[in-house]
Amino acid sequence: MKSLFATIFGALLALALSAGSAAAARVTITGEVIDSWCYLTEIMYPLGTAHRQCALWCAAGGIPAAIVDDDGQVYIILKIETDSVNVANPTILDLQTNRITVEGDTFERDGITYLTIARVIENEGIVNLTADKYGIQPFGE
Repeated sequence: MKSLFATIFGALLALALSAGSAAAARVTITGEVIDSWCYLTEIMYPLGTAHRQCALWCAAGGIPAAIVDDDGQVYIILKIETDSVNVANPTILDLQTNRITVEGDTFERDGITYLTIARVIENEGIVNLTADKYGIQPFGE
């Protein structure tokens, strides 16, 4: 049931975005896959190895994953490749805190940039080694 809800929600959100805004823009983006909640709220240090475990927990719990590029632009991920699930998506869990290059379409609405990923071009893995500097950022402690 949760999977069906997530699929329907994702499809409706993508449809609403495309209907209520300018046409999608095809882009290639390189950046780190992040947990949007901790990154945008700054509740804790939100990047790299220091934040990996929390990012996994948040993505598994339904917090939208995003990509932050080298210029600090955040793209909320709506869909990745042919996956039909956007909440607790196994592909996103595998990519969490990795530096990736993707090709996809962006949609902007109310100052938020959304991304549907057509394909992952490159996965560099985890390159942002922040644990020594910031310590592991455990959620809830």
